[in-house]
Amino acid sequence: MTSVTAPTSDSSRAPVVGLAAQLALLALLGSTLGLTATGLIAGAAYGLVLCGLLGAGLDRARMHHLGAANAVTLARALLVGAVTAMVVTSFAHPVSTPALVAIAGVALALDGVDGQVARRTNTTTALGARFDMEVDAFLILVLSVYAGDRFGWWWMAIGAFRYAFVAAAWAQPWLNAALPPRFSRKVVAALQGIVLALVTANLLPTALTTVVLAVALTSLTWSFGRDTIWLYRASRIRAAARERWSAPHRQPALAH
Repeated sequence: MTSVTAPTSDSSRAPVVGLAAQLALLALLGSTLGLTATGLIAGAAYGLVLCGLLGAGLDRARMHHLGAANAVTLARALLVGAVTAMVVTSFAHPVSTPALVAIAGVALALDGVDGQVARRTNTTTALGARFDMEVDAFLILVLSVYAGDRFGWWWMAIGAFRYAFVAAAWAQPWLNAALPPRFSRKVVAALQGIVLALVTANLLPTALTTVVLAVALTSLTWSFGRDTIWLYRASRIRAAARERWSAPHRQPALAH
């Protein structure tokens, strides 16, 4: 009796290849930049979680191919793993600022490429959009930690906003509703990356650094606040509509 083995799809190979690439990148940076064991462990843990979630997402979406756009996002995500390892290392001793800025800069610069590839190849998916968003959010979080270690930990709020919003949505499900597309939201998100890249590069005087960080945090607070208000009002409208439709209809009284 001959056993038949099902062919392995790209959806199962891509996370494994991604994890191998993450570990190889960390090994290269560790040997050339002197990353600490803690930094390397942090980067490897990030890669493991990233590729595990990507594999689960591909299975849930029944996607048999990663696709070109998601491959670009995965490449960006691996760079974020390298940034994570370098930022954690920076807590113990200084890291190469040019290398950190270069890696983070490439990850930020590729932010719009995956979306363009998806649109041009007509392969836009909900998984791809979510993957891209989460990679962006984590990169901003890591860079805000780097800024917080140098200019005050309250600047970490820039990176923590997204995760605080997600946590609030667990308690208030109406926050999970879809938001209308707004160009200003994209501008605010891009501003966070630009500001944090400038801060990481240490190109600005301390006073000006504080000002641009404050501008970034203020704009982010405004954007999240506006979206929260919109979602709350939309939830009230939906609740009123449900009450209207569920209310019993009175039958007209019959004349005797």
